[in-house]
This record gives sequence, C-alpha cells and structure tokens, in this order.
Amino acid sequence: MPQMRTAGPVFVGTQNEELVWERAVDVLHEYPFEIKRENKLAGVIETEYKVGSGVLEPWHKETLGWDARLESSLQSIRRRVIVNVRRDNAGYFVDVEAYKEIEDLEGLAANSAGGATFQETSPLKRDYSLVVGQSTPSGWISKGRDFALEQDLLNRLQTAYR
Repeated sequence: MPQMRTAGPVFVGTQNEELVWERAVDVLHEYPFEIKRENKLAGVIETEYKVGSGVLEPWHKETLGWDARLESSLQSIRRRVIVNVRRDNAGYFVDVEAYKEIEDLEGLAANSAGGATFQETSPLKRDYSLVVGQSTPSGWISKGRDFALEQDLLNRLQTAYR
C-alpha cells in the first residue's frame, strides 16, 4: 500500500476527545518519544528531547532515511515533538511540529574509553573530586523543523484514527 502524503493537520471526525488524545500519545510512544508535558485544556502534547538514532539502531523510528541516520551517527542530534489538538465543530484537528538540534561542543570532548578504569602500574589513589567528561556543558544549535519526521508522524496519526 503506498504512503499517503498529509500536507497539514489531520482531521479526526469524532467528538471523543479521550480517543483522539490517547491515540496521539500512543503514536508518540511508538517512535519512542517520552512525554514531557500534556495539557488537555491547551491541547498540547510536548515530548522530551530524544537523541537521534544512527545507522546501527534501525529499530528506532524517529530518524528517517539513510542520510539522516548517517548524520546522526557522525553528529550528535536530538529531536523533540509538539502535537497540537484543536477542537472544531465537526471533530478535531491534530497537527505535529518536530524540531531538530545538533550539538555544539565548546572544545574537544575529553572522554576516554578507559577513564574509569584502574591503572595497574600506579598505587590506588582516592581522588573523589575527579571529573571525567566535558569541562563545559554542551550547547545546541537549532536546525529548524524536521519535515520528514512531521510527515511520517502525520501519516501514522491518520492511520491510527481510521
């Protein structure tokens, strides 16, 4: 069956708000996004940031296409999704916004594979203030909307509401 293209919000012709809301949450969990905030009065479902899956993680659905998976393998990428549910006289409109960010390190990440192992050539030192990892927190650069993910989520929502 060919994929249907959904240009904008998905219209759901029902008066059952709980059905519309729970199916939207179920679709987000399929990708799998964790829910950060739900507000039924405002009609907003917001997810936590999810690190983009790379080439070796084909079971995650949020990274679409070979190019995006390769990019996620070589560059730290995270995504978050906002679902808006708006009531209409005849039903509900469900719209999706997906945002993509790449990591911007201040300098080189000083992570090493053996940073937490003991050295056999020197006596054991108990230094409890040792910090292994980045010396400064990561920054994130917005890459705008991820239209491929939005399209895929809208198609999946349209299928879920049938």
